[in-house]
Amino acid sequence: MFSYPAACDVDEELLELVTMVIASCEGDRPCRLRPYDWARCALVYLRKHDTLEQIAAGFGIGTATAWRYVNDTIERLTRFAPSLTEALTSHHADGYVLLDGTVAETDRVRAEGHFSGKVRREGVNLQVVTAEEGKLLWISPALAGGTHDVKAAREHGVVDVCAQLGLEVLADKGYQGAGGTVITPIKRRPDTELPDKHKKSNKVHAALRAPVECTISRIKRWRILRHARTSPNRLTSAAAAIPTLMIYT
Repeated sequence: MFSYPAACDVDEELLELVTMVIASCEGDRPCRLRPYDWARCALVYLRKHDTLEQIAAGFGIGTATAWRYVNDTIERLTRFAPSLTEALTSHHADGYVLLDGTVAETDRVRAEGHFSGKVRREGVNLQVVTAEEGKLLWISPALAGGTHDVKAAREHGVVDVCAQLGLEVLADKGYQGAGGTVITPIKRRPDTELPDKHKKSNKVHAALRAPVECTISRIKRWRILRHARTSPNRLTSAAAAIPTLMIYT
């Protein structure tokens, strides 16, 4: 086995942030790596989703040590992730938010309910809330990939919390019937044609929702959420770490 240098498309500012998080929480246990290299180890796992064996070889450490560094870093990053209420109350109250769901694929589950018809693979359902310009506010814990978006939004309390705060929510057709302050495109009735004014309204709605779709594309640049080699339970922690990495940089 040999090690090799490899690039990771993460800004130096983000690397410094993660390094500070690690250094501020570092305990008395001796470490093989400096906080800077520890941070690089974790970011390579989350961004590139290299195997732990590849990471261990690249950093000259054991696979179990690499696993500990990755897990410890994810756990520390999740402590800084805002709750749903914190995320929404930090948003200016006279605006609106965007809501959409995505499926993070994983090959480590065959349990019932995790197969998603959206991506035709097993995975987990993640709900994403952004500000109107697309700034990431919150990512939900993971639910089974077969969970419908409207059910996931209700289960996570997105509909109720937004209604309590008086925040309007723009969402796609997958959230029809959600209630509260959720606004979805106007649905065409069977065997009828939408009036032109409703078509124009739906077109404006789609344009306003475009930023959340762009944000999900940026979230998926963290390849841990594209095709994970880990259990659905671990993806909840990974998904909670991503807002810390994206919001504070």
